[in-house]
Amino acid sequence: MTIPARPIAPALPNERATYQGARAAAVRVEEYFRRYHAAGLPGAGPVAPEPDAQSIETMIDAAFWASLRREEGYVAKISLAFAAPHHTGAPLLFERPLALEAAALARVAPAVERPGIHLGVWPRDGRLMVWGTIRSVPMYCFVLEVAAPGLLVIKHHRGGDGGKFANVAVLEGDTLKVIDEHATSLPDCPPLVHSLLGFSPAAPGQPSMNVLVQLAVSMRAHGRGGALLIVPAASDTWRESMVKPISYAVASFSELRALMTETPDDRRVWQDEVEHAVEAIAGLTAVDGATVLTERFELLAFGAKIGRRDGCPRVELVTVTEPIEGSAAQSLNPSELGGTRHLSAAQFVHDQHDAVALVASQDGHFTVFAWSPCENMVHAHRVEALLL
Repeated sequence: MTIPARPIAPALPNERATYQGARAAAVRVEEYFRRYHAAGLPGAGPVAPEPDAQSIETMIDAAFWASLRREEGYVAKISLAFAAPHHTGAPLLFERPLALEAAALARVAPAVERPGIHLGVWPRDGRLMVWGTIRSVPMYCFVLEVAAPGLLVIKHHRGGDGGKFANVAVLEGDTLKVIDEHATSLPDCPPLVHSLLGFSPAAPGQPSMNVLVQLAVSMRAHGRGGALLIVPAASDTWRESMVKPISYAVASFSELRALMTETPDDRRVWQDEVEHAVEAIAGLTAVDGATVLTERFELLAFGAKIGRRDGCPRVELVTVTEPIEGSAAQSLNPSELGGTRHLSAAQFVHDQHDAVALVASQDGHFTVFAWSPCENMVHAHRVEALLL
């Protein structure tokens, strides 16, 4: 059901955004949430009220300027949720609500910088105010997160498990990237991209956590860059694309596989164990070379050097797409996507059609390489906008 929303008084004229990007984004984001509400909002549980353009604009403006401030030397990393106290369970209520202003947001940021805590924003006396903090937001709640100075991510809650969000748009400076909901209609779209876009349910009987998404996020987070190759469990042909000897071949490590095939008694404990196993594997990708994992999550090697498979031609072109509205596919040499890591990953998938390569750059870019039978070439999916 949709939570009954109290009438939203329009923001006062002196609250018009001074950040021009806020005005451009507000109309697009309002349209996005309107489509979702009009479609009937599939799923169980309470549904957040639909945000209006003026509220979206005001929140973006305040968050943007807050992101450029430093409080005691630290960047203000905050998450704002458009919801009232009665829309969520067990909120923390301030005795006196805070003004939705950059200075106030920056001062309170240290208290809410940990994942899963949001500042609740809702109209009061004709102005948007910060009334407290939220740990549990309703489904399809408009959430605005400061990822870095000048970099904002607009999300909504998917419903279900506590931490599941889908990115709606990314706003950086004067650039707005709206996530293309129809990107998964590509016939060769990898399951990982489906899951990142929020449309990939778990297999029947399995916990609803996509471990490859967790690995991708963790790989990107360590900031050193890295490559993860996902290969078939029943074949050793991946070794034909490796420089011998493999310095860090692994005899046995199946902790993640065991966790992903069990039915947890205590889901919170299970999630913590999965997170630790994911971090252990993602940490290995920081070592120069590639980490190799089977599709069943068994670790085979790390720090492995990729070489061209005997008899295979050098990869010259790949198709590059990004799940952003208005973006068009390009054909590029893989070296134009990044350095040696991207080139070697593209070559690996070119030689091993049943493999997938995940590549994180030090600058935060993230690419999924997969073979496209429809195009008969390697397809590079740029997905960093989905990982913020």
